[in-house]
Amino acid sequence: MKPEALSESFARSFPSEVETLETPFEIPQYRVKPESLRVVLQFLKQQGYTMLLDIGGVDYHPKSPRFEVVYHLLDIQSNDRVRLRCSPQDEDPVVPSVADLWASAAPAEREVFDLFGVRFSGHPNLTRILMPDDWEGYPLRKDYPLRGPRDEVEAKFAAERNRYYAPKLAGDL
Repeated sequence: MKPEALSESFARSFPSEVETLETPFEIPQYRVKPESLRVVLQFLKQQGYTMLLDIGGVDYHPKSPRFEVVYHLLDIQSNDRVRLRCSPQDEDPVVPSVADLWASAAPAEREVFDLFGVRFSGHPNLTRILMPDDWEGYPLRKDYPLRGPRDEVEAKFAAERNRYYAPKLAGDL
């Protein structure tokens, strides 16, 4: 479906739930309210956007809304793409899961949860996928410490103190 026809279709079907956004790219993009996200994605799937390419997260801290979940869809027949942006609440970021609509959404939603802390209601297995299970915090949030979590007690040896670079030994330049 061409961008103009898609915009008209959204205006008819979802007049207050979907907002057309300007884009510097050839891919049309729309902002969708979290409570309407599943319905809009189901509508797009019926319109031919049968492939979910990716789900990503964005943190705009200190702006509000702080978080954004971005969906990229593809219509395989016409090679048309569309981008949906959804901004959950800042305090408790939750959006509905679409893992039952697209199997490829399950790991992508787990990744956004693991790195940004955005929860996906109805997800079949919303657990960490990249970070260890006991990891504290969400590493891609803008307020996360740049050097990661640190212990209160300073390590005795340089190799334990600096986990990212090998210590210089005597004779090294």
